[in-house]
Amino acid sequence: MTSQTVDKAPQSPEHPASAPTKGLRGHPWLTLFSVAIGVMMVALDGTIVAIANPAIQKDLGATFADVQWITNGYFLALAVALITAGKLGDRFGHRQTFLIGVVGFAAASGAIGLSDSIALVVVFRVFQGLFGALLMPAALGLLRATFPAEKLNMAIGIWGMVIGASTAGGPILGGVLVEHVSWQSVFFINVPVGVIALVFGVLILKDHRAENAPRSFDVLGIVLLSAAMFCLVWAIIKAPVWGWGSGTTWLFIGVSLACFVLFAFWETRVKEPLIPLGLFRSVPVSAGVVLMVLMAIAFLGGLFFVTFYLQNVHGMGAVDSGLRLLPLTGMMIVGSPLAGVLITKVGPRVPLAGGMALTAAAMFGMSTLDTETGTLTMSVWFALLGLGLAPVMVGATEVIVGNAPMELSGVAGGLQQSAMQIGGSLGTAVLGAVMASKVSNDLPGNWTGAGLPPLTGAQADQAAEAVQVGVPPVAPGTPAAIAEKITGVAHDTFMSGMSLACLVAAGVATVAIFVALLTKRGDNADAAGGGVHI
Repeated sequence: MTSQTVDKAPQSPEHPASAPTKGLRGHPWLTLFSVAIGVMMVALDGTIVAIANPAIQKDLGATFADVQWITNGYFLALAVALITAGKLGDRFGHRQTFLIGVVGFAAASGAIGLSDSIALVVVFRVFQGLFGALLMPAALGLLRATFPAEKLNMAIGIWGMVIGASTAGGPILGGVLVEHVSWQSVFFINVPVGVIALVFGVLILKDHRAENAPRSFDVLGIVLLSAAMFCLVWAIIKAPVWGWGSGTTWLFIGVSLACFVLFAFWETRVKEPLIPLGLFRSVPVSAGVVLMVLMAIAFLGGLFFVTFYLQNVHGMGAVDSGLRLLPLTGMMIVGSPLAGVLITKVGPRVPLAGGMALTAAAMFGMSTLDTETGTLTMSVWFALLGLGLAPVMVGATEVIVGNAPMELSGVAGGLQQSAMQIGGSLGTAVLGAVMASKVSNDLPGNWTGAGLPPLTGAQADQAAEAVQVGVPPVAPGTPAAIAEKITGVAHDTFMSGMSLACLVAAGVATVAIFVALLTKRGDNADAAGGGVHI
């Protein structure tokens, strides 16, 4: 097995950080500023679209599954391409990879804004994810090559703060844009930001090449992993339509498992594997990866429904719903540096377990929300969720990269990022399936119990789709008294589905507490910040 070693530049006289930097090109802090602009776009788009989803759904007449794929397509493309993109950066240069990623991401964003069908939105979201995957590891590679060892941890910390702030601030910015401009503006805003990132990148970024760069790429590994993930998430999303006992559902699950097994087998045979499986012989590394997946399932899967709850059940505008999530945003931003200090002092195990315990408590609290819940109660649970997520976000790099062999530290860093993207995709898919199943089961009885006119099979399916996103299926011209009953049934049924989904997320977070207890500070944790790129 050939490992992908990161450049040993801090000890090399050719390394730019070992000599004084002259002019703008290659300046460490300007490099950090430049890559942060590009990374901000990618992180922001992970959550900003959550606020825009209801508007997209209404404007383009999208189904519930369609809306899920706006998120799933982006996260899956990111997750599958991250490690490959990092190796491309090692081979052809991180500066070139970063700039291509910036241009492609901005272009895909503009194309989404111009799209007039949900199919085009999903397709260009996939392209966004692919180009975003070029950005993330390339940014870390540039920081690794530019900063001297004694300042690299600080740079990585600021880089992480940009991701955290962008991820948490997405719903607020998205709310402002959707309410005062349009849902298209959520994507159009990336075009000028991308131009700024490109200009700074051309003027400031300096090319660096990793030593012993890969000369071949694990194409079959990429295909097998992509197929495995696609079939798994597709089966979960379509199961409410096909039925969990359907042969089609289990065919896709079976194909997914087969692809995962073939992928694992192939990775032990190929000269330069996509993911060296020897990395998972470390229990803390494996625990860290699983922890990231479970955290993202609970967080991003739960967040998917909260936006529909605030807008379609409480009737809030996009800005108001974004502001209601401010406690979550604020606690993530404030809690991240505090978590970093705590993890440095006591190690990652206790903060990570405590963070997941707070996350589980928050998701359980969110399962108790109803149509009459006030802002104060919502804010408490949102703030608790942000406080729980902060140490998990901050501690992931130390747990995964710090416990990996130094020669595999770059692959481990990419694995950490991929785990979060995969978890986000599975979170929206799994919890979406839970919501759809609960609504389909409860709606007929609730509808009949309210004394409403019976629905035909087609009408019942359409009503269930609307209720899954909190929209009352009120036909034009419906008398006010009947419309009020339909609205009550729709909102109560949606809340029952959301409550169950949040309870499942709480259960996932509870499992993650025990996984966190398997983590520890790595022998090379002090150097983890220097090997987070792929």
